Amino acid sequence: MLDKKIAEPQVSETVTKADLVRAIFLKLGLSRRESADLVEMVLEEISQSLTRQENVKLSSFGTFEVRHKSQRIGRNPKTGIEVPIRPRRVMVFKPSNVLKARVNGLDHRSGGF
Repeated sequence: MLDKKIAEPQVSETVTKADLVRAIFLKLGLSRRESADLVEMVLEEISQSLTRQENVKLSSFGTFEVRHKSQRIGRNPKTGIEVPIRPRRVMVFKPSNVLKARVNGLDHRSGGF
């Protein structure tokens, strides 16, 4: 959860939308309903922007973008038969250098990459 200090990395823990709502509720003092509405509004705006194929850049966090994949030929690994893979859009996330440094326990200003 977001509001507790973690002594050791916990690989299996997942932060949910409810955890985000709770963190906002505890840290900002908004009501639970206002916190839930805020989280929902932010996620909806990000979703709508990506649907419009706009990049979403969150300073010191990272960039979400939609990339276009062309049609290509793939291979069924069981049978070895070639099959066409249709063109599609995929969403990718590129973390900022600040986030990478934080995840790795480094101070991003010291250039410790």
